[in-house]
Amino acid sequence: MAEQEITRPAHTPPVPEAWIKTELARNPKRPHPMDFIEALFTDFSEIHGDRAFGDDAAMACGMASFHGEPVLVVGNRKGRTLKERMAHKFGSPDPEGYRKALRAMKIAEKFGRPVFLFIDLAGANPGLGAEERGQGEAIARNLLEMSRLRVPTIATITGEGGSGGALALAVADRVLMLENAIYTVITPEGCAAIMWKDANKKQQAAAALKYTAGEARALGCVDDVLPEPEGGTHNDPTAGISLIDAKLQHHLGELRGLSLDEMLDRRYHKFRTMAQFYTTA
Repeated sequence: MAEQEITRPAHTPPVPEAWIKTELARNPKRPHPMDFIEALFTDFSEIHGDRAFGDDAAMACGMASFHGEPVLVVGNRKGRTLKERMAHKFGSPDPEGYRKALRAMKIAEKFGRPVFLFIDLAGANPGLGAEERGQGEAIARNLLEMSRLRVPTIATITGEGGSGGALALAVADRVLMLENAIYTVITPEGCAAIMWKDANKKQQAAAALKYTAGEARALGCVDDVLPEPEGGTHNDPTAGISLIDAKLQHHLGELRGLSLDEMLDRRYHKFRTMAQFYTTA
């Protein structure tokens, strides 16, 4: 009797670690920026409007207390239900959102209050209306003004840190990143569509973009990687938030120990020298 031909399954390449991190960063149960703000800060008093166009529902900012110290907190709103997510434009701010955040930061600067920012967005709103109202200018203005803000600033990437939409809130003295978060110039789907004309190559793009917490720290784009509970912060939010609390206190204490001129010089030097690389002939 002739032996039956055995059909072996085609080899399936392993899933890149970067894509595993991407799925964790996008987990629908993962705490949103406002969840962290509500858990870490007390006496939150929200500031509304940009004094130019309107009040962006995708951006929240306000005065609060952090272990008894008055501070400013800023974070993008995402929403949980479909109705909430649509109302908050899936967490992607319009230019008035960035202008509102900057207005609040200038108030904090006036009264000498540290600024804490929490970021989880795939990018700024790319819609026609946002572009007509100056999305690019609003982001550029934030980059300029945050680079010279005369109070301590600490930005934390909690999930997705996407493109200029995230960077407009992350020109800070300390940029922190949860270990399962990502910080990238473009989504892996967008990168794959551009580079390979195929969005299905998103896993390959994720590995190439070098956007995981460890890789971003190696490039100097973030200052500290914050540990998470096993499987991600969504599995144990209380423990995860406790770890973040300790890190925020540590970094704020270090910044408080610097003179204003030294703090500004270090901030300038960090952003001027990050992600440098050299090639030889």
